[in-house]
Amino acid sequence: MTEDSQRNFRSVYYEKVGFRGVEEKKSLEILLKDDRLDTEKLCTFSQRFPLPSMYRALVWKVLLGILPPHHESHAKVMMYRKEQYLDVLHALKVVRFVSDATPQAEVYLRMYQLESGKLPRSPSFPLPKAFEQYLNLEDGRLLTHLKMCSAAPKLPYDLWFKRCFAGCLPESSLQRVWDKVVSGSCKILVFVAVEILLTFKIKVMALNSAEKITKFLENIPQDSSDAIVSKAIDLWHKHCGTPVHSS
Repeated sequence: MTEDSQRNFRSVYYEKVGFRGVEEKKSLEILLKDDRLDTEKLCTFSQRFPLPSMYRALVWKVLLGILPPHHESHAKVMMYRKEQYLDVLHALKVVRFVSDATPQAEVYLRMYQLESGKLPRSPSFPLPKAFEQYLNLEDGRLLTHLKMCSAAPKLPYDLWFKRCFAGCLPESSLQRVWDKVVSGSCKILVFVAVEILLTFKIKVMALNSAEKITKFLENIPQDSSDAIVSKAIDLWHKHCGTPVHSS
């Protein structure tokens, strides 16, 4: 039996006995042992598989550029990053963009805007157009209903695309979505939004006003979240392809 066939056999076996992530976890641990972390391979891994919770924070920090690829620099760089965080937070308070009462999610957004030179402006999010495009492909009748109710332009796009579903999905489901966002695939947000509409199609089709539809979508039942994210990832792969490991 070749090495590849042995690996495939083990993967199938682990999946059948309920340990689907064993092989993926081992592969990630091998990547994390390198003296210089390969961000491209970590990015590809994050797009193909859910990150184990014990390594998620480290991988996110490396992919976001918070930590450098070299292990030996991590402690010193994190010390500098904490000082940087406090300096930026102080600057935002001085110019009165945030206060102690500002929601933490907005504080992080303002910090990003300040550091990227975009503080006075609201960032543009072209994702609603893509959302309508893919919803039309999956269920044109549902999109037509939203437009007939004048709900299409009033959907909770800020909650979905600016807050990246924070406050909409429970943490366990949210982490799987953010794995893809952090590794560079913001388009996953579009497919999560599409799948939410598909999952609650019967409920949405029964509502006949923009206000009722928006209110429902802002407070969707939490017990379907894991299934929604799994189906959204399948939709993402269906329309955008499956990332391939770089050699």
